Amino acid sequence: MAESWDGTLSSTEFYVAASAFAQQWRNFNSSLPHWSWLPSPKRPWNFHDNQVGYLSVEHVILPRLSEESCYKDDHQIEKEDCNTEYEDEFVDDTAVLVQRDGGGEHRYDFHVVYSASYRVPVLYFRAYCNDGQPLSLDDIEKDIPVNSAELITRSKWTFMTQQEHPILDRPWYTLHPCGTSEWMKLLVNSDASVAQNPITVEKYLVSWFSVVGQVFGLTIPFEMLNFAAT
Repeated sequence: MAESWDGTLSSTEFYVAASAFAQQWRNFNSSLPHWSWLPSPKRPWNFHDNQVGYLSVEHVILPRLSEESCYKDDHQIEKEDCNTEYEDEFVDDTAVLVQRDGGGEHRYDFHVVYSASYRVPVLYFRAYCNDGQPLSLDDIEKDIPVNSAELITRSKWTFMTQQEHPILDRPWYTLHPCGTSEWMKLLVNSDASVAQNPITVEKYLVSWFSVVGQVFGLTIPFEMLNFAAT
C-alpha cells in the first residue's frame, strides 16, 4: 500500500484480506475455533458471486475471569451466572476465541462485514445465553474488560450501537466504523516495522483485529502478529 493510503479497502481487497486472515488463523490456531468465509445469500444482484459475503466465527465464550472465583489445583476457576451457576475451566491471559461446553455461559457470534459506505471492515456481533435468550447491551458491557467498557463510553473512535445486519437483515450489535480508517492510518504510520515492510492487503485484517478484538478481550496470537510484520 502506498504512503498516501487512506486506511480503507475496496470490496475486492476486503475479500482478499478476509481470505488471508482466515487462512492465517487456521495456520496459527489449529486447535481454536476457525473463522469461515460465508457467501452472501443468493440474490439476483449478487450474480451468485462468492466474493460477496462475510467472515464468521460463532458460539464463542469470551476469555475472562469473573470477580467471583474459586481455586482448584492452584488455578482460578471462573464462575458465571445466566440462569444456572456452574464451574468452568481455567482461562489464562493468552486465551483467544475460547469455545467450551457447560451450562449458563454467554456465547457470542462475530461477523466481519465490509462497509461500502466507509470502505472498511465492520465487526457485527450478537450475544446470548445457552437457551438462546439474547443479552442486552448492559449485559454485554459487563462481559467485556473494564477498560474496554470505559473506552467505549468516552471514545469518539469506537462505540457500540445496534443496527440491521447488512446481509442477514436482522438487528445485531456493531462497533461503529466511523473512525476505522483514521485509526488504521495512525496504527500503520506509528508502527516502525511498517517502514521496512509496508502493510499489504493480506495483512490488513490482522492489524485491524489486533485493535478491535481487544474490546472483547480477544487477542491475536504472537506468532500471527509476527508473521504479519514480516
